[in-house]
Amino acid sequence: MRIATWNVNSIRSRIERVIPWLERTEVDVLAIQETKTREDQFPFFRFEEIGYEVAHHGLNQWNGVAIASRVGLSDVQAGFAGAPLWGEGETPEARHLAATCGGLRINSVYVPNGRNLVDPHMDYKVEWLARLRDAALTWAAQGPTMIMGDWNIAPQDEDVWSMEFYADKSHVSPRERAAFRAVVEAGYADLVRPLHPGPKVYTYWDYQQLRFQKGRGMRIDFILATPDVAARVTGALIDREERKGKGASDHAPVVVDLADA
Repeated sequence: MRIATWNVNSIRSRIERVIPWLERTEVDVLAIQETKTREDQFPFFRFEEIGYEVAHHGLNQWNGVAIASRVGLSDVQAGFAGAPLWGEGETPEARHLAATCGGLRINSVYVPNGRNLVDPHMDYKVEWLARLRDAALTWAAQGPTMIMGDWNIAPQDEDVWSMEFYADKSHVSPRERAAFRAVVEAGYADLVRPLHPGPKVYTYWDYQQLRFQKGRGMRIDFILATPDVAARVTGALIDREERKGKGASDHAPVVVDLADA
């Protein structure tokens, strides 16, 4: 089975990239982040035309997560217990969606961006990850589980093109890295890093200042899984080619191949 995650940075803007990519790569399950659309605006029919079921959780033009599967999609759940609210919001933001696909519990996550080290959004980000870690502990005890998406964290120094540049910025702070590490230590493994250890292995390149062309990226998109899933990995890919060309997202898809259970 082939599983992937991709921050598409607006599904309606990127649908003409996503559908051909799914057909070309034969991905069985795709976790999508930053759909930036409401339920009634999501292009469900485009996925259905090529044999995928889709679950989507989106409340407005911000955030949004989805799961597309051609190996079954059941027990869909939007959000996790204890997820914090942002600001004066009355409901949690659309940052998590789970479904069972092909015998695996798939979690698509779009972790908040801390913005900067002293912004209140950084406190929100760290709290959100703490509650995700609590939920992840429960999920790990329930069966084969994968948590994947845009984590907005570069866990290691080699995951950014310049630590000097990011020293006073978000994504690399000790608080953020500790929060990411806590989720891993709840019973998960990074499925891609062992096969693509770096340095200079990135999943995101800002649109500005020719960052992609200059190789100035960040590794912030990850696929984590419980040990029973990690033992099935036969290959992995960061599809850097998909960051190229007209209409590309600023993130590349991250893919893993799993042997049959």
